[in-house]
Amino acid sequence: MAVDQTVVMKLPRRTHNWREKYGIGLDVGCASIKGVAITHQGKVLARVALPTQDTGSTRWRLNIRRALEQLQTAVRSEPAWIGLGAPGLPGPERRCIDFMPGRLRGIEGLIWQDFLRAKCGVPVLNDAQAALLGEVWRGAARRARNALLLTLGTGVGGAALVDGRLLGGHIGRAGHLGHISLNPHGERDVANTPGSLEGAIGDCTIEGRSHGRFKTTGALVAAARAGDSEARRLWLESVRALAAGLVSLINVLDPEVVVLGGGIAKAGPALFRPLGRFLSEFEWRPGGARVMVRPARLGDWAGAFGAAWNSMKSNCLEIK
Repeated sequence: MAVDQTVVMKLPRRTHNWREKYGIGLDVGCASIKGVAITHQGKVLARVALPTQDTGSTRWRLNIRRALEQLQTAVRSEPAWIGLGAPGLPGPERRCIDFMPGRLRGIEGLIWQDFLRAKCGVPVLNDAQAALLGEVWRGAARRARNALLLTLGTGVGGAALVDGRLLGGHIGRAGHLGHISLNPHGERDVANTPGSLEGAIGDCTIEGRSHGRFKTTGALVAAARAGDSEARRLWLESVRALAAGLVSLINVLDPEVVVLGGGIAKAGPALFRPLGRFLSEFEWRPGGARVMVRPARLGDWAGAFGAAWNSMKSNCLEIK
């Protein structure tokens, strides 16, 4: 969705008790900031979308404060809970992002509770982890206890929920699903993984994989739909690689549902139909068990929903 230069809100007029407790979820992306004010029952009170304006300085952080202020103004009260999702590896106490090189200058080590002047704690998640929790709470993986999310875009991000617990790992690397290896002799990706899933389907490699013919996966899919046989071959090769990666993850983590988001997942049937055929060929299905593969339902707002959910859950709130 295009991000306006001004705040975008949806405000309830007569149906909300303004003294009702609510939480705010903030999703910080390199291109845009999303914020949502929401009750523990999932009732959305207001939304905000702002450009991040990541220009190499730390001024982008001011738009986070602006988003928070606009949401509080819309709801006419302070939130009881605030949560945040952002790119990078969260610190062990989940108060900040410890590692995020190259982008969003000033995010590493920033204690968000202090920066936002919040009276409550502000738990921090990786953005893909936040998106998965959003989809589990109100989206395509609703109420699942074992779920995977892959975001298919410039790169391939991901997150995993296993037996109701979000996987973080020893230093926060768990869930980088795009960096599994499909070919030990392939080129190395940004995480130094040879022949990764990200390299096989991410937009970051499409020019190389198509020998310069296509700059985006969207253009490749359009050409395949128009009858270009070479584009169709390349696209199906990419989807086959995705299926191989998914069955590997399914065998390791045993999810009940896999959610696919990001720009490439917006290809719709052009993605999900061949993917379903490859999964029928590759997937191990003991007793006929079959993992559901679904498109993300919350779209660009999943991370904000998940950040709010995480904050509420961190405060031991029973969430509907």
